Amino acid sequence: MKYLVTGAAGFIGAATCQKLLAAGHTVVGIDNLNDYYDVNLKLARLDLFKDHTSFKFIKLDISERALMSELFKTEQFDKVIHLAAQAGVRYSIENPDAYADSNLVGHLNVLEGCRNNKVKHLVYASSSSVYGLNEKTPFETTDSVDHPVSFYAATKKANELMAHSYSHLYSLPTTGLRFFTVYGPWGRPDMAPYIFTKKILNNETIDINNNGDMWRDFTYIDDIVEGVVHAADVIPKANPDWRVETGSPASSSAPYAVYNIGHGSPINLMKFIEAIESELGIEAKKNFREMQAGDVYKTFADTQDLFAATGYKAKVGVKEGVSELAKWYKTFYS
Repeated sequence: MKYLVTGAAGFIGAATCQKLLAAGHTVVGIDNLNDYYDVNLKLARLDLFKDHTSFKFIKLDISERALMSELFKTEQFDKVIHLAAQAGVRYSIENPDAYADSNLVGHLNVLEGCRNNKVKHLVYASSSSVYGLNEKTPFETTDSVDHPVSFYAATKKANELMAHSYSHLYSLPTTGLRFFTVYGPWGRPDMAPYIFTKKILNNETIDINNNGDMWRDFTYIDDIVEGVVHAADVIPKANPDWRVETGSPASSSAPYAVYNIGHGSPINLMKFIEAIESELGIEAKKNFREMQAGDVYKTFADTQDLFAATGYKAKVGVKEGVSELAKWYKTFYS
């Protein structure tokens, strides 16, 4: 099977490429290698594939319509795992244009490439951020997600709507995955687990939002990738009996599906920090502050739909996951 993985130099993208290659697939990875965070980390991830003859990397921005069209025509992919996006909740407040270019225009270019070249299945990254003002937990894919609290979240909700229109108009099978706080080795430097690990090791003060009264469904990278690859194997089918009035918004009469992908057991932020402190043997210097713009109080994934479809179930607990993150960080930055 020949896969396109967008965002191949990213955290989840690189890990997904590794999983696909280990399973014997051919992978073309693309990434624009932007400087939103350390490009050297992205290059180091790509270096993991230097000996893989079944992997090809192309530096490419998904917002480049003509180049994306040519890529799809030339390569003729069987399946696409679309993970490229401008990430980050708070940065979307500072630079919304970057999100429009990558997350909206880029997503459209991927959809167009898939529908014009008979791609069998498009799996794309959504986000738990789409739940926005929802206070009911756990978050279920049957919940309303019409009230995002960041522009990043709004673009991810838009991705789901755009995908549905292509599933309906062109019978393109699409699956959206709402990721919940992914962490682990090779993680993103703008995310709390990486920031906490780095600052605690460097004896720097960590900022703790909402005075520590926050909950996150922290999900280890290996569990996430397992779910992504399983989801790619389960191609949604059209359901002519589905109706808007009675059906779940995460399914459709079109070949369309949306799933939560998380651990399914939220952890208090302070407990997560304690796990890092315990692993490093260092007590963190802490600065407690108010809730930040775009943040939500709690994330909690109901993953029953994904389990029913794929058998996915997260296995790695916080203690083990934090240990692997810390080991990698100390080795990589030694």
